[in-house]
Amino acid sequence: MSLLDDIKYPEDLRGLKPDMLKRLVQEVRERHIDVISEKGGHFGASLGVAELTVALHYVFKTPHDQLVWDTGHQAYIHKILTGRNEDMPTIRKKGGLAPFLRREESEYDAFGAGHAATSISAAWGMAVGRDLTEQDFEVVAIIGDGAMGCGLAYEALNNAGHTDRDFIVVLNDNDMSIAPAVGAMNKYLTGVITNPAYNKIRSIVKEVLHRTPTALGDVMEEVAGKLEESAKHLITPGLIFEELGFQYVGPLDGHNVDQLVSTFSRVRKMNGPILVHVLTRKGKGFTPAEDDPWTWHASGPFDKVTGKGTKGSSGLPRYQKVFGRGLIEVADADSLVCAITAAMPDGTSTDVFQEAHPDRYFDVGIAEGHGVTFAAGLATQGIKPIVAIYSTFLQRAYDNIVHDVALQNLPVVFAMDRAGIAGEDGPTHHGALDIAYMLAVPGMTVTAPKDGSEMLALLRLATEKNDGPWSIRWPRAAVPKEVPHLDEIERIPPYTWEILRNGADCVLLAVGAMVLPALQAADALEGDGIRCTVVNCRFLKPFDHLILEEMVRSHPVVLTLEEGQLTNGFGSFIAREINTLGPGPSPKISAIGLPDEFIDHGSREALLADLGLDVAGIISRVRELIVSKAELEPV
Repeated sequence: MSLLDDIKYPEDLRGLKPDMLKRLVQEVRERHIDVISEKGGHFGASLGVAELTVALHYVFKTPHDQLVWDTGHQAYIHKILTGRNEDMPTIRKKGGLAPFLRREESEYDAFGAGHAATSISAAWGMAVGRDLTEQDFEVVAIIGDGAMGCGLAYEALNNAGHTDRDFIVVLNDNDMSIAPAVGAMNKYLTGVITNPAYNKIRSIVKEVLHRTPTALGDVMEEVAGKLEESAKHLITPGLIFEELGFQYVGPLDGHNVDQLVSTFSRVRKMNGPILVHVLTRKGKGFTPAEDDPWTWHASGPFDKVTGKGTKGSSGLPRYQKVFGRGLIEVADADSLVCAITAAMPDGTSTDVFQEAHPDRYFDVGIAEGHGVTFAAGLATQGIKPIVAIYSTFLQRAYDNIVHDVALQNLPVVFAMDRAGIAGEDGPTHHGALDIAYMLAVPGMTVTAPKDGSEMLALLRLATEKNDGPWSIRWPRAAVPKEVPHLDEIERIPPYTWEILRNGADCVLLAVGAMVLPALQAADALEGDGIRCTVVNCRFLKPFDHLILEEMVRSHPVVLTLEEGQLTNGFGSFIAREINTLGPGPSPKISAIGLPDEFIDHGSREALLADLGLDVAGIISRVRELIVSKAELEPV
């Protein structure tokens, strides 16, 4: 019988003898591999923190003590150990466990997360709240080295340091070490730094020096300070954190559970802000993931023996792959084009651009705001930057878009992947808001292609016009048809719509990924005698005023279709524009889109169906509108 069978909650874990923890680590790692190989999901990060997760729950009295995980990519094993093991096969599935942390799912999820670098800020707020309400518990933020490069993390460290509040940050360093571990010396330093006697002596010495009223005392303090500073430079790898006001502990071997338990047991008794530096290997315990951590950051179902994927492909490439190829073609034709991404080269397919044009490729790390303002700076020098960031992550740079790009009317192109429903990753990753937030920006050209060819045509047009900020959005999906090379794709007249079919009863004003289901719905409705016009509204702003007025004047029903939030979205925007047209026919106006709520996780297809954004949903809404309009017409 396995140990894991008896571990329902961390309380059970804390009943184990220390020499049993290594066995438990292996079992939770195997459980994680079993689940993800069958269902798919985020993979490598959790494997890398198996020992760390076990050690944290072993030492800290969760859920009383609060663990705040950054992002949540690494929290699958945390879920296994906190009452959700049996439900793990449901993770990321509709109605199942959330892909990230969610406070309403478990009392062990102290703070919800899905975007990087929030943990330290949130945990610091919890620590201050604890003290203000006179409670007694520990707060531990766990953050990765990638997220530590985000400005938000340093803002939080700067705020939390140089206080006397008890607060612990664990830096999970699984890629680029701030400093290498130094074997026996490292163990010695860690033991000294965490030793209660050492810290007591250190405090006493400082107190004595500060109380010495004489000039000699001032000299002693100055000398002691210089000696301490020099020693730190020689032997302390975490000087930057010490300068921010944190006591630095580490680096520790993140795969030595005994050392982790011993260190955390000492750290728990220390006072003030403390940073524990832990070195781990992403994908630990599964050789393919260890060898290729980028690919195995997240995966579909796979054979756990061979590591080969078991999920079939549609045969057509995803939009992101087409974008990567097209980006190279645009740059081949124009030496001023460059590409910027924020720690997502594979997810945005800018990795292929890096290979083709390494001198024009910039990965700014998890620093979306910096990436946008960096692009603005490039644009002032005549460079044509294309910023490739997921729709949901670009939210983090909204002020930079408004203040640094749009206010100066700089020609920066925003290429937004995962726009609309992102599927199994859930509400933290759905690109629900970009239509609304881009429409609100003065001077922003807002576009959405109906297919891969039109995406590349819009990308080319944006770089050719080079007359202000542009945004282009596309879904997390395969392109509907094959995409030729860019020089074979017809050019698009700026700010025009495209009438794809004509009908007299209703006009469907479709945006981006909604164009194809709109056409399919129109074909089906034709059999019922309902004739629909379908318009590809590829330019949301500026838009085709002539076609809009023509459609409004000639159709009794106008239905807008968008894979974005209805509140202040394209439908709302067009309704306001229709109201400005003046006297004339008054069509019934309605809209299909995302409701004013956060959409849960599940397959993209299932979620779109629930929201009425599939063919069946469009057909149903058109029928309702046609009947309703008929009832309103005078006999």
